[in-house]
Amino acid sequence: MPFVHCDGARIYWRVDGRPENPALLLVNSLGSDHAMWAPVLDGLVRAFRVIRMDTRGHGASDAPAGDYTLERLGRDALAVADAAGAARFHFAGVSLGGMTGMWIAAHAPERVDRLVLANTSATVDPTVYDARIAAIRRDGMAAVADAVLGRFFTPGYIARATPHYATVRETLLQTDPGGYTGCCAAIRDMALMPHLPSIRAATLVIAGSFDPATPPDHGHRIAQAIPGASIVELPTAHFSHSERPGRFVDLVVRFLQGSARPALPASRHTHDTLRHDAGLARRKEVLGPAYVEERLARAEPFTAGFQDLITRYAWGEIWTRPVLDDRTRRLLVLAQTLALGRWEEFRLHVAKGLAAELDEAELEELLLMSAIYCGVPCANTAFHHAQELLRAQAGSAPR
Repeated sequence: MPFVHCDGARIYWRVDGRPENPALLLVNSLGSDHAMWAPVLDGLVRAFRVIRMDTRGHGASDAPAGDYTLERLGRDALAVADAAGAARFHFAGVSLGGMTGMWIAAHAPERVDRLVLANTSATVDPTVYDARIAAIRRDGMAAVADAVLGRFFTPGYIARATPHYATVRETLLQTDPGGYTGCCAAIRDMALMPHLPSIRAATLVIAGSFDPATPPDHGHRIAQAIPGASIVELPTAHFSHSERPGRFVDLVVRFLQGSARPALPASRHTHDTLRHDAGLARRKEVLGPAYVEERLARAEPFTAGFQDLITRYAWGEIWTRPVLDDRTRRLLVLAQTLALGRWEEFRLHVAKGLAAELDEAELEELLLMSAIYCGVPCANTAFHHAQELLRAQAGSAPR
């Protein structure tokens, strides 16, 4: 396990994603650990080199006795970024993680590129945290677990009893009481509001409309205090990334990338060129460079405009959107081309999918469902094409 040593404590961290991608440092909330990001990790890893950590007192990180400070937590996060080789990084944090991000952006502005502050606050009622500290010291984490989870999630989400909810609950119950109360003290004693006007990083604030822990007005006050900050409300409680993961990823990726679609491009030609370049890269990634280059080489004056249209819109507009992963998109394309009987396109995506992110079992499930929703004759033809491609793949596999 990678650890970095800070002020007598080992802080756990890990990295996911391609090393050439921009660095994104994620910091967890009070009472969670780096696994809290699971609902949005796949969407973020496609665009960023994601660095996650367990805040001091949480997860695999050490939990020294005593009260912590926000400065200490911020310096821990900077040490993690140093250990990961990220001299400059984007930052996203939920709740306590967002507070840590505000401290870093105000006190180490040269380190932060863009800043996402989700379901967080710059000021709290200290008596609330004094009471929570006293309850935990007296009765342990179980004394506050139900109340905390009731702030993390809306009643509707809790009723769904998802595996993610069970994981978050167990993580909370297993959190070191001393580490939890140490971080409670850091929140109780923080004084962030005077520092917010000094933050120069482009900032997106995400608030939950039904968040009782850090209500929307807390987010609006942060957005008003940080120059140029914007705010978006989602219909969630405190863990907006858990309850609306697709929307969260869409907002965060587009914001951190500085807007995939410029609102005011220098010219239509400039916009179309950027979209074409992004689409061509995605098209080669999904279908393979050799196939795409062959198709483009075969283009004649009569079909060149159509190839440009496909590259800009199918690939530059749709396949570059961050919400769905490639496996999901591929399955959707297969289902749609199957339903329409577009067998050339179906075969193309079966072959390319099996060579990339799909396996035979997933393809079989899709075709079985198509027998119910598209009809047995359609599924019969699809199975024939798929089996032919699977046999060809098996014959070309190295022995």
